[in-house]
Amino acid sequence: MFGYEFLTGYWWIFPLVMIFLCILFMRGCMSSRMCGWGAGYNFGESAMHILNKRYAKGEIDQKEYAEKKRELTDK
Repeated sequence: MFGYEFLTGYWWIFPLVMIFLCILFMRGCMSSRMCGWGAGYNFGESAMHILNKRYAKGEIDQKEYAEKKRELTDK
């Protein structure tokens, strides 16, 4: 009784649902670190916070830290 003719008038719903699901998953993926944005990048960190972390890790010395901090605070 219900063959291929069951959804003949509603074929257009499937592409709309797929587009909606793609947008939904892509939106959720933007905040995740696993979707190609790199393991160390956070969207919520400020430049000063990143600078402080780099100085604490020893990636930059005190002179470079002071210069970059002055540039950030002068804006």
